[in-house]
Amino acid sequence: MIIHKFLSTALGIGYIGKGAGTYAAIATCICWHIFQGPYVNPYLWPVLFTMLIVMIGIMSADRVEEIWGKDHNRVVIDEVAGMCITLLFVPLKWQYTLIGLVLFRFFDILKPFYIRKLEELPGGWGVMADDILAGIYANIILQLVVVFDFF
Repeated sequence: MIIHKFLSTALGIGYIGKGAGTYAAIATCICWHIFQGPYVNPYLWPVLFTMLIVMIGIMSADRVEEIWGKDHNRVVIDEVAGMCITLLFVPLKWQYTLIGLVLFRFFDILKPFYIRKLEELPGGWGVMADDILAGIYANIILQLVVVFDFF
C-alpha cells in the first residue's frame, strides 16, 4: 500500500497540502523538459510515459481511495497525467509549456464541458478521467497556439 501512496501523491508532492495539484503540474512541466532528448521519434517516449502514468494513476488512485476516500486532495498523479496529455505533440519550448500549464489548470479547476461529470466514474477512473479530459482540452487549444504561431 505504501507504494500506491507514494505513486498517487506523485512521489510525495500530494503531501504539500493546499495547491499540491498545481505544484504537481509545475513539477511535471519541469521534468518534461529535463527528460526530453534528441530521439529519432520525439513523440514515442512521451506517449508511452503518459500512457504508463495514466495506468499507474488509475490503479494507485483506486487503491488509496480505500484509505483516504474518494478523490482525496493528496492524490495528484491525475494532475501529472493531465499535464502530460496537455504537452503531447507540442514543440518543446518553455513558452508553450507555460501556456499549457495555465490552460490545463484552467480546465482542471473550473471543470467545464463535461469534465466535472467524469468525476462520477467509480474508483481510480473517476479520479483520472476528469484530468485526462482537461488535458485533452488544453492540448487542443495549445495545438492551435502552435499552428497559428501565436508565440
